[in-house]
Order: sequence, then structure tokens, then C-alpha cells
Amino acid sequence: MLATLIFAGIAVALMPGISIAQDAKNQGFLLDSNGNIVRSATTGDCVRTSDWTSARDVACNPVMQPPKPVAATPPPPKRAPEPAPAPARILPQSINFAADALFDFNKAVLSAAGRAALDDFARQLRGAQYEAIFVTGHTDRLGTSKYNQKLSERRAHAVRNYLVRQGVPANRINAEGKGETQPVTRPGDCKGPRSARLIACLQPDRRVHVEVTGTRTVTRNSR
Repeated sequence: MLATLIFAGIAVALMPGISIAQDAKNQGFLLDSNGNIVRSATTGDCVRTSDWTSARDVACNPVMQPPKPVAATPPPPKRAPEPAPAPARILPQSINFAADALFDFNKAVLSAAGRAALDDFARQLRGAQYEAIFVTGHTDRLGTSKYNQKLSERRAHAVRNYLVRQGVPANRINAEGKGETQPVTRPGDCKGPRSARLIACLQPDRRVHVEVTGTRTVTRNSR
């Protein structure tokens, strides 16, 4: 075997286009004129030179080269959590319920239509933390001022008590009556003796005013 390799080395050395002078930069193996390592025609082994060392076998056998380190793929950046929605401020809500929609004329007992209207209002208030709820009753100028004052108070308290039964905190509701002292109509708007026409004209004065201030936490799925 050794004789074969020596013979192959000698034969290759005599081949045209092969230079031993390249030995200084051939990494221990004989190179041809194109810079390629010369291999034995019989064994396929690389032809070594006197500069060869075992550490240089990688030049002849590239598969022996250690694999290049693979850069670790950085983990995807963590997605920042979405900020919690800030509580939305409910501006003071002023709602006027027509007394005729809540009560029969000259009465302080809530009608079926009045209860339905307050049910809807109570649903709108759910989820809110109340700072204050003011319920104020008003009447028209028909009748005595003393009677109208008492009627406005009874209506305001009827609304307050019903809202409490619907879950509105009682300690946040203040109810009072203003009687006929704060009319909506102007003095010259409704004239003439008491009649159905005059009563209809004074309808805006008969009302229950509700004012609410508070906060509500609003989420993405809020409607």
C-alpha cells in the first residue's frame, strides 16, 4: 500500500500542470495548476506533501469540518398587554319625565307606562357608581300653591322609591318638590279659564326632573 502511494505521488508529481512549488500554501497536499488537491488515481486518497499534518485532513475531507454554529433564533417579542380601558366619565344627565307620562292627572301613583319608563332608566344606570341622583317634582299653576307643593313632593318620592326597588342605591337619591315655582311655560303662554285646553297648554310644567352624576367602567364589549 505504501509503495502504491509513493508511486502515485511520484507519478502525479511528474504530471503536467502539477507543481510541488505550491507546497508552501497547499495545506499539506499536492495541488494542481488550478489550486485543487490532487488525488491518487488508484485509491482516491489526497496526495500528501512533506508539509502534511493530521490536523490538515480537513482540507482533503471537507465533511470533517465542524459545522458552523447556527445562530439561535431569538424568541418573538412578547406582545405587550393591551392597556385596560380608562373609566369613562358620565357627564351629568338631566332628564325630564313628563308627569303625565308617569302619573294620571292630579295623581302621585305611578302608572304602568310610568313604571316601564323608569325600568328603562334604571337599566341605563346599572354599572355606574353614583355621586348623586336628584329627583325633583314640578306641577303646573292650577290649584293652590300649598297643594301643588305637596303633590310635587309625593311624585318625586314615588319616583325615588321605585328606583330604589330597581336596585338604585337609596343613599344616593335625593327627592324634593318645587311645586309650581319653576314653570317651563311663560306667564303669557296659557290663558283663559280652567279647561282641557288650558291643562294641555300647561303640560310642560308638570314634570319630574332627574339629574345623575357618576362614573361607569366601559369595556370593549360595552354597548
